[in-house]
Amino acid sequence: MKPSAPRRLAHTLALAAVLLQVAGAHPLPPASAAAARQVIVLRLEGAIDPAASRYVINGVSRAEREGAEAVVIELDTPGGLDSAMRDIVKAFLGARLPVVVYVALEGARAASAGVFVAYAAHVAAMTPGTNIGAAHPIGLGSQGLGTVEEKVVNDAAAFLRSIARRRGRDEAFAEEAVRRSASITAEEAAQRHVVDLVAPDLATLLERIDGRRVETAAGSHTLHTRGAPITVREMGFRQRLLHTLADPNLAYLLLILGFYGILFELASPGIGFAGIGGAISMILGLYALQAVGTNWAGLALVALAFALFAVDIFAPTHGALTAGGVLALLLGSLLLAETPGGRAVSIWLIVPTVLVTGALAFLVLRAGLGAQRRPVTTGAEGLVGATGTSRTPLDPEGMVVIHGELWKARTDAGPIAAGTRVRVVAVEGLTLHVRPAAADRAGRGPDQET
Repeated sequence: MKPSAPRRLAHTLALAAVLLQVAGAHPLPPASAAAARQVIVLRLEGAIDPAASRYVINGVSRAEREGAEAVVIELDTPGGLDSAMRDIVKAFLGARLPVVVYVALEGARAASAGVFVAYAAHVAAMTPGTNIGAAHPIGLGSQGLGTVEEKVVNDAAAFLRSIARRRGRDEAFAEEAVRRSASITAEEAAQRHVVDLVAPDLATLLERIDGRRVETAAGSHTLHTRGAPITVREMGFRQRLLHTLADPNLAYLLLILGFYGILFELASPGIGFAGIGGAISMILGLYALQAVGTNWAGLALVALAFALFAVDIFAPTHGALTAGGVLALLLGSLLLAETPGGRAVSIWLIVPTVLVTGALAFLVLRAGLGAQRRPVTTGAEGLVGATGTSRTPLDPEGMVVIHGELWKARTDAGPIAAGTRVRVVAVEGLTLHVRPAAADRAGRGPDQET
């Protein structure tokens, strides 16, 4: 018997009620949460150099292609190259997704070029215990270059002001940071609208910026970062290697070690390990100097120093060129000590390097001069003064044994009997001029036995 229509309707309604109760007990996730897009985190630590610039720019571009919600740059930098910094700023200003710069962790800083990077972000934040500022361009020498320095400072100040105006940040501090190297704490930066907020950690930052509206190159965008999945992308091996090399102290050491290797290879030619290693070290050092900004006058003086060392080894001038080389090395090192990126080669590295290099150069020079003063012990000249025994009578010619070898000999001291100890006084072609060693001893001292 089939159920009647009213009964089927009642069963349908009862089933619907059960389904509604289940749905109420286990609600489906809202559409926004289900479609939540990831936040990409890039970590920019250390100097802003070409490798760091490529890492950040490529990271932002990849995040755009993947449709990420935002990119967070965890920043801790003492500064870097102006060209690398400007490339990053251009990428931020042209980004089609929100870029958040977060000066983290506690004790971090956004100094020099880092100020420009922070200003260019759509959202800028800092961790308590961090600082930002000191953006005065350096690398023009302690005395500056007059009009040139003024132009560089004016250009940097105008550039940072334009970024501040674009992002609605404090223009007054931008001017102070560039012209007077002003620096402020995270809390002061938030009060002066240099940054947007202070957050103790990344999770708190993403929660606080959720719902914030920013203007990107693609138009207005509202951030949805609360609970968004986070993907951290570190530097690749190649980028990390190049970023590590871009350190002025390491660059200086590589350059000096390269000169050592090549100089040693020239002084003692062999298999070539020293020369090959020196060449590789020098090339890496030159790349590193290029990455941090090269003072070409300083580099030329360092090269001149090692050229003077080499000349004094092969054509000794009794230390004059070596002394000049030590002075050139010191002056060149001091010029390399201040780079256009604002990072200095440590004076605690320069002083011992110059002292050790100078000491080694003088030791090598002293050894070379000592070798020149020693009597010749090889070739025909090495036979003069040697003693041996006459094999046959010499009247005036005969045969003698010197160094275990049989030689034709001649004497002008009268007949010499066979078996007599003789001394070589001169060499003429393949003929030795000899005298009895006993007779020669009184005038020349003890026999030189060989």
